[in-house]
Amino acid sequence: MTSGVVRIAMVAGEASGDLLASHLIQALRAKLPNAVFYGVGGPKMLAQGFDAWHPLEKLAVRGYVEVLRHYREISAIRHDLTRRLLADPPDVFIGVDAPDFNLALEKSLKQRGVPSIHYVSPSIWAWRGKRIHKIGAAVSRVLALFPFEPALYEKQGIPVSYVGHPLADILPLDDEREAARDLLDLHAQQPVFALLPGSRQSELQYMADTFIATAHEISKTLPDALFLVPLATRETRLLFETALYRCNASDLPIRMLFGHAHEAMMAADVVLVASGTATLEAALIKRPMAIVYKMAPFSYRMMKGMGYLPYVGLPNILAGEFVVPEFIQNDATPENLAQALLNFYSDKATCARIADVFYGIHVQLKQNTAEKAAAAVLDSLPAAVRNNVFAIVS
Repeated sequence: MTSGVVRIAMVAGEASGDLLASHLIQALRAKLPNAVFYGVGGPKMLAQGFDAWHPLEKLAVRGYVEVLRHYREISAIRHDLTRRLLADPPDVFIGVDAPDFNLALEKSLKQRGVPSIHYVSPSIWAWRGKRIHKIGAAVSRVLALFPFEPALYEKQGIPVSYVGHPLADILPLDDEREAARDLLDLHAQQPVFALLPGSRQSELQYMADTFIATAHEISKTLPDALFLVPLATRETRLLFETALYRCNASDLPIRMLFGHAHEAMMAADVVLVASGTATLEAALIKRPMAIVYKMAPFSYRMMKGMGYLPYVGLPNILAGEFVVPEFIQNDATPENLAQALLNFYSDKATCARIADVFYGIHVQLKQNTAEKAAAAVLDSLPAAVRNNVFAIVS
């Protein structure tokens, strides 16, 4: 290798992984200006010059039933990636979350001598803890987002680096409700609820109707309430619009936004959010929330028996207690959800206590994540590659 080019293959499996990977690419490019990045990624990664062999959306599927429906397509993508990467190995591989897809790929590459980094620890602390042995066989290093995770890997002798969470670096520590309402042209005293039914099409299919019915229930008590619905893609927007039509809810005061999820949550008094990374975003924005999740009944029965913790939402997991309510599957009725959101809206003292808890979580996660993750990747490069690159740079 004489040009100083470092080839970095990456696979991100959903919108949150796209965000993580895009920041990492930016941080790595500052240190490795001749690096090339390729694999599976989304629009944020593409904006950083990433070469997407396959679009991220093809892997953004959750739940056993949903995965089975797309198994043939997902399997074909994994086969294609494995073939291409083994035929011409990269200098390092970074699997961003999506463990069910990435770990097998990482193991194949590691066996060929390619350093394989898994960015985002699988939730072994919540369910399927025995996966840690599979992870150890597959990866050269884990980049952990949460402070309680490294000890689990260190106990098993698996290299791990705590890097914090990039959202804690992006989002402000202080409340920016007033600025967000000005940006969205909202009245300072208007009741505002942010509804985030998910970033995957499968999530919208299971939850859009419930979110709309919840807004209808809230409107009975607060007729002047406004509902902000940020949607990440044209496909999810179309699914939500179709649900509005199906529910005969075109008269509801709902404002759909293309993206702008952070601004919607900042402007809101209370948030209704599908379980996932968006719950952490809401916590870092210091908003009270109700967490909801629905999936195919068979998938739910399978996953319910595997859990170790009494909660599924990241804010509660990080706090170690039920700070905000969770409504899963049959408990996620419009009546239950509306009551929880209205309770928060009318109880400012409880909202203030929740904001204090979330502030503490924010401080703990704010670690300059992209820089720490980039440093761990550089340390994982083969010595010959690393020495050659930095000899050229210097």
